[in-house]
Amino acid sequence: MATEQSILAVIRAARPQFCTAFDKAAYAVHESFVATGYVLHATGPPAFADDALSVSCKDEDGMDGWNDVEDNYAFVYSNPENGSKRVLVNCLVMNDKLIVDVLKEGDSKPLHLELDAGEYVQEDAGSNYGLQFRNLGKLVENVNKEILNKLDAASASSSSAKISSTEASIREERDRLRVGPNTEDPYTPLHPGYVVPPIPGFGGGDLFSGPGAGMNPSRGDFGGGSMLVGPDDPRFFGDRTRGPGFLPGVPPGARFDPYGPPNVPGFEPGRFEK
Repeated sequence: MATEQSILAVIRAARPQFCTAFDKAAYAVHESFVATGYVLHATGPPAFADDALSVSCKDEDGMDGWNDVEDNYAFVYSNPENGSKRVLVNCLVMNDKLIVDVLKEGDSKPLHLELDAGEYVQEDAGSNYGLQFRNLGKLVENVNKEILNKLDAASASSSSAKISSTEASIREERDRLRVGPNTEDPYTPLHPGYVVPPIPGFGGGDLFSGPGAGMNPSRGDFGGGSMLVGPDDPRFFGDRTRGPGFLPGVPPGARFDPYGPPNVPGFEPGRFEK
């Protein structure tokens, strides 16, 4: 954000040559842009060209020739923090006012500000730049309020619109990849007649090791139980072959998962004995 102190400090450092009171007002407008982070690409006659906003130029420009055109000033900027779109600032002298019009690349309606030069500058103040301006803080405040803040707001709105568009594209792509009629669930089976058997849930017991070695996990409700699966676990239907300590070759107390489900051909424990 431009301030009176920052603008005056830059003016003193640059030591520009002013010919009229309007030079001083136009230069203060220019420095308000620079202090806000804008980069100058063209000024003077090159900035008056019809294609000033469309010509690609990555170089920064100096202030040579900025007040060569009588009663008219032009500057072309970009702000890397706001998308680097070009901004044309045209300052025209009309009677005792400096008319400031600002047009951003891609926009059709310019921002407008009128400054009464006599309210902000002194005609004869020698080489003391602090005395050549008066009410400089008010001038900077008007430029911030009527131009710079609105440019920043437009850039922020444009960035939000781009983000929303990207998010919408991502959601559309996700929906396109979903299968089945239910777009909320990408794992809905393709064939409506297919039924997934219910699987009891796992409770907080999964966080703990449960009983020690040699103890079969107890049978509880579907929400509880240990992370160890025992012969009486509700997730199995019917009875099972007895667990650890009861099969040949399995030492008593060993943590051991039986060879296979009960009563299924090919998984009898005896097949695995030597």
